[in-house]
Amino acid sequence: MKNPKHEVPIVVIKRLPRYYRYLSDLAQHGISRISSAELSKRMGVTASQIRQDFNCFGDFGQQGYGYNVKHLHEKIGEILGLNKSYSLIIVGAGNLGHALANYAGIERRGYQIIGIFDNDPNKIGTKIKNISVSDIENLESFCSEQQVDIAVLAIPKGEVKEITSRLVSAGVKGLWNFSYSELETPEDIVVENVHLSDSLMTLSYKITNK
Repeated sequence: MKNPKHEVPIVVIKRLPRYYRYLSDLAQHGISRISSAELSKRMGVTASQIRQDFNCFGDFGQQGYGYNVKHLHEKIGEILGLNKSYSLIIVGAGNLGHALANYAGIERRGYQIIGIFDNDPNKIGTKIKNISVSDIENLESFCSEQQVDIAVLAIPKGEVKEITSRLVSAGVKGLWNFSYSELETPEDIVVENVHLSDSLMTLSYKITNK
């Protein structure tokens, strides 16, 4: 497998989870192999694009045979880091924090939610999915002791700068940011920004211009 670091365009990386989901579905339905043309019909991506994307990481197919579904699914999982487990905390126990904590897809992919934090006295001590909401004052000590990999930011914009700084100081490696605020972090901290309203506006554009 090729080393993807500094080589693969981000647009290709963003397509990998979709390939992973489709291959997972194919495997569950007992399909053992598939051609790029067949996968193209299912996904609405050109066969040429599929081959180019996969070639960024190695030669996964065989001419005249196509792709082994199970093998390709496993390899893309490895590229995405899904062959590892990650400890994860949620900062913010509001409606969004509740929804994320209860989203089954997080733990199904190997991300273990080990803590939820908030600064609201009415929420501290309550439970979300059998996890007690902790006082945000204990954030640093918890992250350091538990060696937290990822922190989910489900907090208002006004709190983001301070909380981000505290998480970085505590050794958190990655931030999944739902705060609608751009983060300033050191280069070694990985940030994935999620803007739900952007997706909704894209949908409205497609409806308007259909």
